[in-house]
Amino acid sequence: MKIPMGKLIPEIEVNKENIQKHLSENSYVITVGDRTTEKMIDFGLTPSLQIIDGQEKRIKRDAPKQSNTETLLTCDNPAAEITPQSIDVIKKAFESPTPVRIEVNGEEDLLVIPVCIFAPENSVVLYGQPNEGLVIVPITTEIRNKTQTLLDSME
Repeated sequence: MKIPMGKLIPEIEVNKENIQKHLSENSYVITVGDRTTEKMIDFGLTPSLQIIDGQEKRIKRDAPKQSNTETLLTCDNPAAEITPQSIDVIKKAFESPTPVRIEVNGEEDLLVIPVCIFAPENSVVLYGQPNEGLVIVPITTEIRNKTQTLLDSME
C-alpha cells in the first residue's frame, strides 16, 4: 500500500499519546504488521486483533511477544495476494474472544484490505508505512467501500 489509507503519523512522532488521540475508549484496535503490533504492546495498548507474519520489511524477525492472547489463529497468505483462507480467518477472528492473534505463513501486508471491509463498527486499524511511520485508519463506510473496490479489482 504505497498511499496511506488513513492518517500517517511520522515515525519520530509515533508514541502512546499520539496514538491514543485517535482511539476512543471502546475502540476495537487492529494491528497489521509485526513492528506495529510490538509497538502497541510495548505502549501497553494491547490490540484486539493482531496480524503478524514474523517479518519486517521482508526480513525474518522474532514475533512480537504475546500479550495474554486469548485466541490464536493461523493462515497461509503468499506475498502480494489475499487468499480466500485469509479472509475466512479474518472473519473468524472478529467472532473470537479477544485479544486475537493471526499468525500468517507468508505475508500479511495486503490483509489490511479485508480487515477494513469486515472489521466491526468502532474499529481502528493501524499498520506501518515503511520508512515513513504509522498509518491509523478509523473504519468508516467510505473506507469499507474503498477497500472493497480494491479487493474486487484484485480478483
